[in-house]
Amino acid sequence: MSRFNRLEFEPSRKPPADAPSAEPQARRITPDPDHDEHHWLKLAEAQRRLGQYENALRFYSRALEWDKSVVSGWVGQVRMLIALEEYPEAELWARKALELFKNNADLLAGRAQALSRLAKMKDALGSSDASINQPGHGSYPWLVRGELMLARGEKTADYCFGKAMQMDGDWLLLLEIGQTHLHYGHAASGLEPTRRAVQRAPDQVLAWYCQGQCEAALGLSDAATVSFERCLDLLPDYADARIALEQLSRAKPVRGFLKTWFGLK
Repeated sequence: MSRFNRLEFEPSRKPPADAPSAEPQARRITPDPDHDEHHWLKLAEAQRRLGQYENALRFYSRALEWDKSVVSGWVGQVRMLIALEEYPEAELWARKALELFKNNADLLAGRAQALSRLAKMKDALGSSDASINQPGHGSYPWLVRGELMLARGEKTADYCFGKAMQMDGDWLLLLEIGQTHLHYGHAASGLEPTRRAVQRAPDQVLAWYCQGQCEAALGLSDAATVSFERCLDLLPDYADARIALEQLSRAKPVRGFLKTWFGLK
């Protein structure tokens, strides 16, 4: 079922009970009179940094129920839809938001990223070009440009990722670069920035989880186990890490059999 119900793009402050929804979901969110958009944006960012993208999407939507003119809420929704691999909806959401925030660099970048994931590279490059050419843009357009170059197998991907890192020292950006490499099957390339994210933010459960993902993809099961166990040390109810550990545990007998059968060490 589509997340979209009815799209509304006119900015408004604290909408009345019968106002149309700005949430890209089938159900409506009722504004909480005790919290404003800043509260919900803060919660959305916290959930994003835990890798809880569904929750983050919901909180970005709540922020927009209060104030549809907050562009970070629209960008956040697009990025969370991409993280949830709902690329057609992410592209549509970015395109509709651009009707309100024309030539916004991050929305153009979000649309480019969604189009790239949909294998519509020509359109993705056009949107990315427009994003990079906007004055005063941040790191996200360069992150997306790097992804497009990586998808095309071009060496300039590293240059683009480097430009993004020059603009933003956040550990989450390093992690997103690592996740991008992992998405395209380059776990070895993704492990280096992911490890740097862990070094920069050793108290962040998502950094350890993504490091474990890269290690598992490379067959480094012992290292991955350590990373996922560290997640549970930091947050005992982190379900993603628990599931990953169970998967590693089930895979160990198979690896042991293959090693014995083929005489591997």
